[in-house]
Amino acid sequence: MRGLLVTFEGVEGSGKTTQAARLAEALDAEGLPTTVVREPGGTVLGEKVREILLSVEHHEMAAWAEAGLYTAARAQLLKEVVIPRMAKGDIVIADRFVDSTFAYQGAGRGLEMQVLMAMQMVLKVKPDLTFLLDLPAEVGLSRQSVQPGHEPDRLEREDVVFHTRVRDGYLDFARRDPERYHVIDAAREPAAVATEALRVTLERASARGIRKVR
Repeated sequence: MRGLLVTFEGVEGSGKTTQAARLAEALDAEGLPTTVVREPGGTVLGEKVREILLSVEHHEMAAWAEAGLYTAARAQLLKEVVIPRMAKGDIVIADRFVDSTFAYQGAGRGLEMQVLMAMQMVLKVKPDLTFLLDLPAEVGLSRQSVQPGHEPDRLEREDVVFHTRVRDGYLDFARRDPERYHVIDAAREPAAVATEALRVTLERASARGIRKVR
């Protein structure tokens, strides 16, 4: 049985990590097999790549180097975690996935989208369902800035113009692929966002024939 790959996308501060965790907890309560991963990361190699990508020490990183590192970490995550878990029938929930590359390195950095898409096609895995937690870039960045002890990473330090391009890219992707994308207003209360994400995921899981394990 093939599982389900559910991804959360959105600008900084939109609540992806929180909602991915809440969805996993709710699905577990429903008795559905669930695995949560994050990008970049989730493997020994991926976590090391994450440190490089987010470190402010590497502020002069070339855009194509950035795209390549994200793709390398993703390939390792697929090999070690995502593909094996989906083969077992799990619902895999990813805090970011391929669309982040299209939004940040494509729409944000201005890299050629066709080349980025070809890089991701080599991985041969596409999300079944993508939640876009939509929020104006300036709102998301302000949320991040008020978190106690939070130090902005390399990408968070980009200006609001960059992050607005990222958001616009996401919205364009959602318009082009409405079957996969489900856009949620991330300005709503987190509980309301979580309820909507759970409802849609349960519908997709049922259609896929994923059954409760207890």
